[in-house]
Amino acid sequence: MAEASWNGQVIARSDDIVTIEGNAYFPRDAVLPGILAPSNTTSVCPWKGTAHYHSVVVNGAANPDAAWYYPDPKEAAAEIRDRIAFWRGVKVSA
Repeated sequence: MAEASWNGQVIARSDDIVTIEGNAYFPRDAVLPGILAPSNTTSVCPWKGTAHYHSVVVNGAANPDAAWYYPDPKEAAAEIRDRIAFWRGVKVSA
């Protein structure tokens, strides 16, 4: 079972993880409700496509753009479609 935590709280938990380039991608429904806040940030990966971001909000504290996902990845990365990965201090353990 993999878990993601930030600011003293587990924010995602699942045994259905896809790992790419060292990043664990959680199913969207594995993330606790109310944790992900909208962001306008995007970035482009040459082989995965355009990533979109969420801020992570826990106990009133926000971690801007600490979660990302690919709503429409390129074919080579189809397995991570709409899965959520974390960084910027979010700890992921398997």
